Amino acid sequence: MKFLKRSLLVAASLTAIATPSYATIVEIQTSQGNIEVNLFDKTTPKTVENFLSYVNDDSYNTTVIHRSVRNFIVQGGGFTFDGAKLVEREGKDPVVNEPIYSNVKGTIAMAKKGNDKNSATNQWFFNMADNSENLDFQNGGFTVFGQVISGFDVLEKIQALNHCGSTPFVNYTAAQCADSGSVPGFENFISITNVDIKDASPDTAANLNPVKAKTTPPKSDSSGGALGIIALIGGALVALRRRR
Repeated sequence: MKFLKRSLLVAASLTAIATPSYATIVEIQTSQGNIEVNLFDKTTPKTVENFLSYVNDDSYNTTVIHRSVRNFIVQGGGFTFDGAKLVEREGKDPVVNEPIYSNVKGTIAMAKKGNDKNSATNQWFFNMADNSENLDFQNGGFTVFGQVISGFDVLEKIQALNHCGSTPFVNYTAAQCADSGSVPGFENFISITNVDIKDASPDTAANLNPVKAKTTPPKSDSSGGALGIIALIGGALVALRRRR
């Protein structure tokens, strides 16, 4: 009987390990520092489940921050660097849009293709300013699925770095950006080394106060600069297919 109980306990433990994690707090570890994000897994469940499927597959490891626009967004999750060019990571099936919360400063949201509201796969972006009047309405609204709870200063540090086009670099000068014979190394990119689950409790978001998405469009069009993603690498324009 003791052996049976012990066997059942071991089996239960193995089952728990094999079950995908539906965590609420994750830590995105980058070459410039770590960012902790509280996910809204109860209110945007499909989006969080999608994001965590990539986390559990280690799909974000060795990807780079491929786009940064000051006072707008910092974007990553979909590209790595092969030594010569940015290479897009293959995404899984798109996730349905869940535009419940507003794209205010300090939130994380899913990137997607233009004119296709249900096209989000692996790319995400941090809102570096209040982008609600633009991104709450553009392309069906962009799904905010979490909030930064620590490490926003890391994102600000990334935005303060030298940029080649809209891609941030470390130890890579503006002169090198302009030199067609100069190609950055992986070490010059802002890389994501790992994404760790810090707290798997589904109730950690209870103490947050997310802002509901706006329902009334602004009178003027403020969508400029939101869709294009182009990086200048080694003097060649590399077209990045994911649009936001």
